[in-house]
Amino acid sequence: MSTATSRGMSFGYARVSTTQQDEALQQDALEAAGVNRIYVDHASGATASRPALDELLGQLRAGDTIVVWRLDRLGRSLRHLIDLVAELEQRGVGLRSITEAIDTSTPGGKLVFHVFGALAEFERALIVERTHAGLAAARARGRVGGRPTVWTEAKLLTARAMHESGEHDVATIARVLGVSRASVYRALAAGSAG
Repeated sequence: MSTATSRGMSFGYARVSTTQQDEALQQDALEAAGVNRIYVDHASGATASRPALDELLGQLRAGDTIVVWRLDRLGRSLRHLIDLVAELEQRGVGLRSITEAIDTSTPGGKLVFHVFGALAEFERALIVERTHAGLAAARARGRVGGRPTVWTEAKLLTARAMHESGEHDVATIARVLGVSRASVYRALAAGSAG
């Protein structure tokens, strides 16, 4: 029996990559789960274009349920899967995974996805923290991140002299020195502040 409400329908979604030929396995499991219709995409997990999934998402109504054989068949990544489940939840659509025995229409299934979301957020925070720590360590060793400056002491002196003469506009100075106008403005502003 489907986990969808009495009003809703249960739709199966299967994705088969070019290297895997498990479409029959997925379809058999989805049919055994009692879905009303199965949508199948033939694409790798990283592929953004999934016409069958797009068609399925376009026709879902509140109370419907998507059933998948395994969660990795639905999401391109953990973040994509969490975002997709959040979108489904906002629309009143449930998600059921046969292999992982997760059903977002139940309190336990919702809890699992909240934990997934918290873990994904934690992972992002760790990446940011490690990036900041790496930049701080590099600065402590005298290295600065980012692109190297195009400004040499000679270029700065030339830019200031050209600007102070009043004979050259910023566009001309930028063209002569091979830098952008914005860069000239920043260099002149830094020079006047110092």
